[in-house]
Amino acid sequence: MIAPALSTPTVPRGVRLGYGVGSFCTATVNAVPGLLLLYYMTNFLAVPAWLAGVVVTAPKAWDLIINPLVGRWSDRTRSRMGPRRPWLLAGACTLPIAFFLVFAGPPLTGVPAALYVGACFMATATAYALFEVPYKAMPGEMTHDYHERTSLLQWRMIFIGAATAISGVLAPAIVTSQGEDGTLGSYRLMAVTIAVILLASMLGSFFGTARAPMTGAPEPDRGGWREQFAAIKGNSPFIWITALACTQMLAVSMMLAAAPYFAAYTIGTPAATQTLFAALVGPMLLTMPLWVRLSRRFDKRGAMILAALLFGGGTAAAVATPLFGAVYAHLTILVVGVGIAGVQLLLFSMLADVIAADAARTGKRRAGVLTGLWTAIESGVSSFGALIFGVILSLGGFIESEPSTPVQQPDSAVTAVLIGQTAVPAVIIFVSVLMTLKYRLTPPDGPAPDASS
Repeated sequence: MIAPALSTPTVPRGVRLGYGVGSFCTATVNAVPGLLLLYYMTNFLAVPAWLAGVVVTAPKAWDLIINPLVGRWSDRTRSRMGPRRPWLLAGACTLPIAFFLVFAGPPLTGVPAALYVGACFMATATAYALFEVPYKAMPGEMTHDYHERTSLLQWRMIFIGAATAISGVLAPAIVTSQGEDGTLGSYRLMAVTIAVILLASMLGSFFGTARAPMTGAPEPDRGGWREQFAAIKGNSPFIWITALACTQMLAVSMMLAAAPYFAAYTIGTPAATQTLFAALVGPMLLTMPLWVRLSRRFDKRGAMILAALLFGGGTAAAVATPLFGAVYAHLTILVVGVGIAGVQLLLFSMLADVIAADAARTGKRRAGVLTGLWTAIESGVSSFGALIFGVILSLGGFIESEPSTPVQQPDSAVTAVLIGQTAVPAVIIFVSVLMTLKYRLTPPDGPAPDASS
């Protein structure tokens, strides 16, 4: 059970907005490469599907090193701007440039193109860590109150919904503006546009959190890596939330990587990627207040189970798309969007609870280390979604191509696309429902009957 709150401060509305706008960065950097990068490499740079999957996945191994390092550095930062905000500024100065270079479209194909994209994606991951890790550590330090953290994070999720709309609707629209399948030039235009949005959102969050309260432990943990990892190893709520996030985000990343293929080969038009994402994003923008109320009514565990069931149920139902058509596919994705909205809100709220509970128990500031480890592990595992989908495509006989030489995919490849978009992610999500039954961190004024301290 979470330690009793020392106070119940309300985070100012301006800080909520300033913090939330940073989610344009965190959501966009995850979604755009997850949605477009695999397709960009296989269909524009003639990179084999399995190698493209490796390129998307490999830089995430670097996250296991850089994210905990950035978290540790931010924990120990002493600055008039606080321990986190200098790192937000560092990320804002580097990430937009690195992101553009990923989609710059050099005159390369095959393995050389894969090496170039992989190097640029590694630089993007590094710059992203400078911003993301301190950014995600902040909610657990803004308030002691269990439910206030969920209320604070709904603002973040609203901006994530808007950013997902940009990623899933605007980015593909720019890509296809110069032809149904896009061109290298349209990918460059998309990259420039998204880079400008990233810069604006990151600077907005840096300035918008200038008055953010700091209620976490005042002193950083000065222990060495061995001592810190030993303490974290015994932190069962942290281990639980990390495992749950890995499971759920693995399914999300598979569906992101599969979406352009699902639109092109199952529904029959690449432009459906945009309308599918509109169906996904709508619930994220509209259902946040509902999920906040449900988390109060059924506690976060009960609300998470409901959200995951909607997510998994909608994903499983989409397997019937070849029978019922495009409208049916959009309705199933609408259900998925309602579920994902709840899953993401509750995941980050639970992480903030774990950070606050750790600070209350130890008296040390370790939010950066905890967030860095959580982000690195979750990001690394979830990145296997693209790799798994790439392997599924290869097993189905998917043929890589260039725009000048389009190919007719075999029926086995089309079936592989459907399975990778629906059946496999659904199974993963239903596993997460079983995992959620192990959740134990509850509010001080009303723990669940079977919760343990």
